[in-house]
Amino acid sequence: MMAAKEAKARIKINKLLEEAGWRFFDDGKGKANIVLEPKVKLTKAAIDALGENFESATNGFIDFLLLDDSSFPLVVLEAKSEDKNPLIGKEQARRYAKSQNCRFVILSNGNLHYFWDLEQGNPHIITRFPSPDSIKGYHRFQPNPQRLITETIGKDHIALTQMPGYASEAGWKSEAERDAFVQKNRLRFLRDYQRRAIRAIQDAVAEGGSRFLLEMATGTGKTLTAAAIIKLFLRTGNARRVLFLVDRLELEEQANKAFIAQLKNDYTSVIYKERRDEWRKAEIVVTTVQSLLFNDKYKRLFSPTDFDLVISDEAHRSIGGNARAVFEYFVGYKL
Repeated sequence: MMAAKEAKARIKINKLLEEAGWRFFDDGKGKANIVLEPKVKLTKAAIDALGENFESATNGFIDFLLLDDSSFPLVVLEAKSEDKNPLIGKEQARRYAKSQNCRFVILSNGNLHYFWDLEQGNPHIITRFPSPDSIKGYHRFQPNPQRLITETIGKDHIALTQMPGYASEAGWKSEAERDAFVQKNRLRFLRDYQRRAIRAIQDAVAEGGSRFLLEMATGTGKTLTAAAIIKLFLRTGNARRVLFLVDRLELEEQANKAFIAQLKNDYTSVIYKERRDEWRKAEIVVTTVQSLLFNDKYKRLFSPTDFDLVISDEAHRSIGGNARAVFEYFVGYKL
């Protein structure tokens, strides 16, 4: 029974690669972009010689190199037999990736898979291999955690996006007119507890964290705090695109309106279902969890590297049960 089960490891990994758009051999869609050694094309005989469970490979695993359009190494895929934990030997995979000037590593035994950005934290579990295009886009992304950690978050963090020169306006300078000026221009200022919440996230990143939980009571400005966090990640170059998950349609519209009102001068926010063909042009994508779960849309239409920060509003409801699969599908920071 065990031998029959293990025989599927290489087949599963091959299928995952092909589904994501990687190719062992030249075909009508393009040239091969998987090799065992730099500048040496694969042959079917070489792949078959590895054994169906990599039993012919040294130590029961093999390192594939996934190439970019110029045939330079882009990702190291360490493929293991099914009886091995993908994380075993990850340091060896890191060293090999460094020797090939690769920033990304995929660790897989055919059933369990991890994606590892060597410049950003630890391996993340994935359920699908990223596509060549998504990896290329992610490769251009150069996160800088130190900028995020040291960024000063003032009370006017959001107001400065809404109206960069507000402090020089006559209505602001006049104590008597200031309240009316703020109300007229709908300027939003962070309260001290909101700034402390953001500071806590900065401190967590400084300690190597990538998953955060904020617990805030109704009416304490969760969406404003989220907008401030989104700006922090985008402004410091630690996110290219943010996914904001909600569990109800009315919250979808409400959140998107808030992000537009507070961040539109710097960033574009869209509701996914209204911009199915243009969401990639936006920095903030708002959607219900249910929309992405329907027909496994999140797996079919998105790559694990499409969002660098995923925020779940009302997390106690929106990522329970099956909905957690959407939250965990994407790599990167989670809130």
